[in-house]
Amino acid sequence: MSDLPKMPSFSAPSRGIADYLAAAADHCVRVVHGIADEDLGRPTPCPDYDVRRLTDHLIQMSEQFQLLARKEDSDFGTTPGNAGVRPDWREHFARECEGLVAAWAEPGAEEGTTGSLEMPAATVGRMALLDLAVHGWDLARATEQGYVPDPGGLGVVRELRETMAAIGPTGRSMGAFGPAVQAPANATEWDKLLAETGRDPHWSRG
Repeated sequence: MSDLPKMPSFSAPSRGIADYLAAAADHCVRVVHGIADEDLGRPTPCPDYDVRRLTDHLIQMSEQFQLLARKEDSDFGTTPGNAGVRPDWREHFARECEGLVAAWAEPGAEEGTTGSLEMPAATVGRMALLDLAVHGWDLARATEQGYVPDPGGLGVVRELRETMAAIGPTGRSMGAFGPAVQAPANATEWDKLLAETGRDPHWSRG
């Protein structure tokens, strides 16, 4: 792998979902840049995805949620292959994350409903945050990297727990989350969130 390139700045002009996305995206981009090519076939805590497929999912997610921020129709159908295919896949993800934050920082992005999803835009923005944060952790665990669930101390985990309380039951019925698992007795708020998404907070690829 080449040396880690300069990271884009995920700044947002006002406190809102874009601020939380900026923090989560900045850390997730660092995780993706830390993925070696030989890691792409490794399993992740998300049982249906290896590192390659999960990275491709995050790239697709960052592209499609930009459209939803602009109240345009999205397409989460076929996931294009990027990781390990296009030579700049790590940088491509960073650019799409930058665009994602910018799209949700636009005035009115959290107002009204989205395009074809016909869901409240504020909820959809938080779905994007959940994808970035939790799948960022998935990739970090799969590739044995460190992970900070709330970079900057903005309250990302609190925001995510509220989001899961609101959309968790529906998400499980649609197959987006596995059945919730019991969190350890000494669980942190982040551990509890992971358990709510059906993950073992102590998952290890070993």
